[in-house]
Amino acid sequence: MTPLRFDTKKSHIDWIAFCAALALALLGAVTMNSFQGEDPFLLRQGVWIVLGVGVFFAAAYIDWRFLRRSGVAAAIFGAVLVPLVFLIALGTVTKGAKSWFDLGPFALQPVEFVKLALIIALAKYFSRRHIEIKNIRHILVSGAYAALVFVLVALQPDFGSAIIIFLIWLGMVLLSGLSRTHLFAVMSIGVLAFAGLWLFGFQDYQKQRIMTFLNPLADIHGAGYNAYQSTIAVGSGELVGKGIGYGTQSKLRFLPEYQTDFIFAAFAEEWGFVGVLLLFFLYGVLFWRILVSAARGASNFETLFALGVLCYFGAHFLLHTGINLGILPVTGTTIPFMSYGGSHLLAEFLALGILSGMGAYARAHRRDAGAEWSGGYDGAERVR
Repeated sequence: MTPLRFDTKKSHIDWIAFCAALALALLGAVTMNSFQGEDPFLLRQGVWIVLGVGVFFAAAYIDWRFLRRSGVAAAIFGAVLVPLVFLIALGTVTKGAKSWFDLGPFALQPVEFVKLALIIALAKYFSRRHIEIKNIRHILVSGAYAALVFVLVALQPDFGSAIIIFLIWLGMVLLSGLSRTHLFAVMSIGVLAFAGLWLFGFQDYQKQRIMTFLNPLADIHGAGYNAYQSTIAVGSGELVGKGIGYGTQSKLRFLPEYQTDFIFAAFAEEWGFVGVLLLFFLYGVLFWRILVSAARGASNFETLFALGVLCYFGAHFLLHTGINLGILPVTGTTIPFMSYGGSHLLAEFLALGILSGMGAYARAHRRDAGAEWSGGYDGAERVR
C-alpha cells in the first residue's frame, strides 16, 4: 500500500485560481458588513476564510494519486453518506429542514462534503469506463450513485442541494461523452422524476415556490416576497451601487438571508453594475483555471475530477444568480466562496486545493505516472 505523500514544491499551486477565490470570499465578507447596524457575519466569516485558506494549502501539498486506487473512492463516498442518514434522525431543524448538525459554537452541513465525494466517485467510475461510456448501462449505474444522495438530501428536505447533486451528475455524464440518444433518455427520466416529486415528494411550500416562478408578482407579500425584494435590490444598485455597507434592501432586512441565499443581490445593490462585472470576471477566471487543470490532468481521473468541480461551482453560480435575478425559483442556494457559512467554504477551498495538489504531477509527470503508480490501478486510468 502506497503511503500518503506530500509535495513540498510551490510551483504547482494555481495562484491565479486561489487569488480569484480569495477575492470572491473577501468581497462576500465585505458585503455582509454594515455601517448602519450591528451584524456578526463579517467577523465569523473572516474566521472561516482563514480556515478555508489553511485547508487549501494543506490539500495542495498532498499527492492525490491515491484516489485512483480501487476502493478508495467508494470508501470515501460511503463514509460521507453515513452523516446524511443520521442527519435525518438527529439533525437540527433550521427553517423546516434537517440540514445541520449543531456542534455548539458552530454547525456542520454534511451535504457540502458529500458533493465533493460524489465528484470523486463519479470521476473514478467514468475514468475506468471512458472507452465504453456511450453504453447506457453506465449512465444508469452512475445515476444510481447520484440518486442515492439525491433522495437522502431531498428527505431533509434540502431542495437546493438536491438540484446541485443532480446537476453535478448530469454535467459529468455529458462531459464524459453521452450520446444524443442517451441525452434524450436522461432528459425523459428527469421529467418523470420531477413529475414524481411534484406528486409525492414536494412540500406545499416548495410547490408554491415553483408556481411563484411563473408569476412572482402574484404574491409579493407571500411566496414571491424573496424574489421580489431580490430583483428590487439588484435593480436599485444601478451603475455604481449605493456604497459598501449601505444597501437598504439588505441591511434593513427587506431582503431576507442577504448574507447567504441572496448575497449576489446584496452585492449588486451596493456595488452596482460595475461591481457585478467585476464579480463575473473573477468567476470567469476561476472557471478558466479549473478548465486548465482539466486539460493538464495526468490521467482521465484527474481530468474528470476537475470537470466535476467545474460542474459543482458552475451549478451553484448559475442557480444562485438566476434566483437572485428572479428568473429561477427560490431554492436556497449559496454562491461559491461568497455566501456566509463555513461548511460550503471549507468544501470549496478543499476542492481547489485538491486541484492544485493534482497539478504537482500534471503534464510533466504524465509519462512516468503509469510506471510509478502501476500497482492497483486500471490501465484505462493511465491513458487519455
